Amino acid sequence: MKLSFDKVEKSFSGLRVIAGFSHDIEDGELVALVGPSGCGKSTLLHLAAGLEAPSSGCVLADGLPVVGPHPQRTLMFQENALYPWLTLQQNVALALEFQQAGRQAALAQARAWLAKVHLQGFEAYYPHQVSGGMRQRTALARAFIAQPQVLLLDEPFGALDALTRMTLQDALSELIRAARPTVLLVTHDVDEALFLADRILVLGARPAAVQGEFRLARHQRTHDLTEFAALRRKILGLLGIHAERDRGTRKLEAVVA
Repeated sequence: MKLSFDKVEKSFSGLRVIAGFSHDIEDGELVALVGPSGCGKSTLLHLAAGLEAPSSGCVLADGLPVVGPHPQRTLMFQENALYPWLTLQQNVALALEFQQAGRQAALAQARAWLAKVHLQGFEAYYPHQVSGGMRQRTALARAFIAQPQVLLLDEPFGALDALTRMTLQDALSELIRAARPTVLLVTHDVDEALFLADRILVLGARPAAVQGEFRLARHQRTHDLTEFAALRRKILGLLGIHAERDRGTRKLEAVVA
């Protein structure tokens, strides 16, 4: 499903957050949005999800205006938002039950999806009984079980430690490769964007405007981002970060307060 922003403007109580944003995310493409806090990245996701309406302009899904939430478009937040009184399997199944699927069929599919994110054997556990990474794996399974055509990700791994985050990035990459949804990812982690994205849009300070656009050509996804070192420096530069090597280690220094 192609996702299009057509001259989108959005203001909150007179505060202009997005101004004249026009961009397409092609069917099956993963586009990452990086930029400073408060620049409008999450607002763009909410507009695409139908949780907010543009002040002017429109958001289109396969040419049709987005006028509200729809099962074809799934939004995944940084917080896993699992229901604590439901097991992991029941949490995942709920996404299908909301679509009027039979309970037993939904539970069977939920078990299969938990296995896909390597949580077989934990179906009967409750969220408080498993780690943060396992809760986020459950949230991934819940996001994919309904087979959305558009996946909207708002810092989905931002609260996790570095090692767990990389592991979850691998899991997400595998799921996307199999399901091929259109994905719009908001992240503050440039390395995460380089690992996951087909294209990166660097946004400037509010109101959201594209300062740079980078397409990534690759044969395989790997956490060894050596081939993207020059591109990484360009993106960090647009974000006001200076990257330099000092005695064999990488040092990041903010050059803009």
